[in-house]
Amino acid sequence: MRQDFRGLRLIGMAGTAALVAACSGGGGGTGPDREQAQAPVVAISPADGSGKARPEQGVTVQATLGELTAVKVSLGGKEVPGSLSADKKVWKSAGNLKPNASYAVEAVAENDGQTSTTTSSFKTLKPSANFGLESNIPWSGQTVGVGMPIVLHFDRPVKDKKAVESALTVESEKPNTGSWYWYTDEQVIFRTKKYWAAHQDIKVTGRFTGVKAAKGVYGMKDFTIRFKVGSSNISTINTRTHRMVVEVDGKKVRDVGISAGKATERKYTTTSGTHVTMEKENPAIMISPGIEKGEPGYYREVVPHAVRISYSGEYVHSAPWSVGSQGRANVSHGCVNAPPEFAQWYYNQSKWGDIVDVTGTDRELEFDNGYGYWQKPWKDWVQGSAFDQSVSTAPGRAEAPGSNAGSTPTPPTPAESTTP
Repeated sequence: MRQDFRGLRLIGMAGTAALVAACSGGGGGTGPDREQAQAPVVAISPADGSGKARPEQGVTVQATLGELTAVKVSLGGKEVPGSLSADKKVWKSAGNLKPNASYAVEAVAENDGQTSTTTSSFKTLKPSANFGLESNIPWSGQTVGVGMPIVLHFDRPVKDKKAVESALTVESEKPNTGSWYWYTDEQVIFRTKKYWAAHQDIKVTGRFTGVKAAKGVYGMKDFTIRFKVGSSNISTINTRTHRMVVEVDGKKVRDVGISAGKATERKYTTTSGTHVTMEKENPAIMISPGIEKGEPGYYREVVPHAVRISYSGEYVHSAPWSVGSQGRANVSHGCVNAPPEFAQWYYNQSKWGDIVDVTGTDRELEFDNGYGYWQKPWKDWVQGSAFDQSVSTAPGRAEAPGSNAGSTPTPPTPAESTTP
């Protein structure tokens, strides 16, 4: 650390002699008796010359004597943002530093007319491994339904979940409440308390630069995901009345007869619960699970206009072979058989994240069977957060978890990446 003191006031020899004479006289002298002002003192952390500064600790500049009047922290010619305390004694950088990077600090302080400039330089540590986003849903630019979750899959296990979760924010044009849920050490899922409001933009930000995910493992870059919520498409299926009703933006647009699983075995029973559409196939190849060709019960069907609603193989699809039973009886192997004309219409207007609520069977949809995350009660979902708390998605005021402020069916497109 280097300090350059300027403008020091020194009492000259002649002044000193006059002061001595006045003190030793008979009491009539009044010579200058003013104390010299002290130069400001500034401390910078990390220390000057450090080669292994920890990114998560940021930069702190403190005036131990006097006040800070200017602080500049630079990385490759770009200024690092930060904030000064109300008493002008302490400046702190905003967020983490970039690992394996060189920083320069220049701080100007003042004390009773005395000014000093303190400079420092240091380098952050080189991680033993980097950490980042491997895949995500939705993708940037995608339009999804009101039930769509946000699923982030990381390229290595996360041990410090609080640090990673604190770096994540979700902002929606129309405010909602949500929570992250750690499904595994490599996957975290965001779900809202209520469905997304239709027709709005969503922004997901991961400020991962300098975040310590595990011992020696740090994030090297930030990411942003921007997607849209389209129309509210909510379908309700009653397996007892054999009807499927579709509402778009709150208005009922279709009501058709369907045929659900025949339920002679558990695997042939359609699951009840809140399903979320996952993908579309036209056609889909459906093969009997666990049954080999030539064995009783084997089938291999080429099925047009199929919309998947679970990992366990449930679809809403066209079934011309069961039209006679649709609206009257359940005869499928677990899928929702629909009239060909309706199935084509439903396929064309559906998107990832639409809601399909099924009732009437004794087989409950598991919360991790597809995107069935709405099956887990909200209070239990929130407990899956590293902080055991929900957050706001209000635009401009979205909270990072822990702050004091207010496996996918197809390979996803990477998020947009940014570096500070």
